[in-house]
Amino acid sequence: MNPDRAIALKLASVLVFTVMASLIKAASAIVPAGEATFFRSFFALPPILVWLAWQGDVRSALRTENLLGHIWRGVLGVMGMVFGFAALGLLPFPEAVAIGYAMPLLATAFAAILLGEVVRMYRWSAILIGMVGVLVILWPRLSVVQNGGLTGGETLGALCSLASAALGALSIVATRRLVLSEKTSTIVLYFSLICSAGGLLTLPFGWVLPDLTTAAMLIAAGILGGIGQLLLTESYRHADTSTIAPFDYTSMLFALAIGYIVFAEVPTLVMLAGAAIVIAAGLFVIWREHQLGLERARARKVATPQG
Repeated sequence: MNPDRAIALKLASVLVFTVMASLIKAASAIVPAGEATFFRSFFALPPILVWLAWQGDVRSALRTENLLGHIWRGVLGVMGMVFGFAALGLLPFPEAVAIGYAMPLLATAFAAILLGEVVRMYRWSAILIGMVGVLVILWPRLSVVQNGGLTGGETLGALCSLASAALGALSIVATRRLVLSEKTSTIVLYFSLICSAGGLLTLPFGWVLPDLTTAAMLIAAGILGGIGQLLLTESYRHADTSTIAPFDYTSMLFALAIGYIVFAEVPTLVMLAGAAIVIAAGLFVIWREHQLGLERARARKVATPQG
């Protein structure tokens, strides 16, 4: 265990993923979300395959006992990416990132409903408070309906971002099932392969031929996505989840900086207040998970006394 190294790797992964998202946003004015999903997934494969080859793990990573589970997770991932990338093109960058913080809260709720995991009052309360924070962020965008349609692109973007968070949460639940029988390298590889295929299926729905600059941004986004996944995976080798998970929220600092410097976006006080509520709720859930882990460890120690 090396917590300092784990935190450094986690922060690096958060920064890489945030830069990746900013590249997708920059390209969103030209390419549709489905096309961006293909580039993000397909060009993540080279760094992943290099990493697997260095580990001597390419052949074993292709072996799976649950192909349908990988396909289901990949379908959820493709849909989540398409909605998320669409939201990036319609919303200010920090706002899209903030709504995405609903994902781990929804994942906890879905795990209780779909997997039967025990979630008690403390965490349910945190989930509800966190969703109130999401509603605070969404409220200015949800002017409901005027003239028989959505009031604007940002309203649609808010709904897309929330849909992406929900699909991402379901993907997390699917991953929790996969880890019971599948290696991490297998899960990572099949996810990129299936998402690449899923993104390619959107070809008939309006792909465009990007210019060289846009194509370079999309390819860079894919490569950064693969590198970010590897950094994230490696970080969990050196520390417990409860130690490094809170650093996910540093993405808001990166998003605020990139949004202001690159996209000239100034966050509203309402958005910042809602993000603060969601982050506080998420941190409480992480803390509660850590406490429950300590209690389970103590219970096992009492149940198996040393002779």
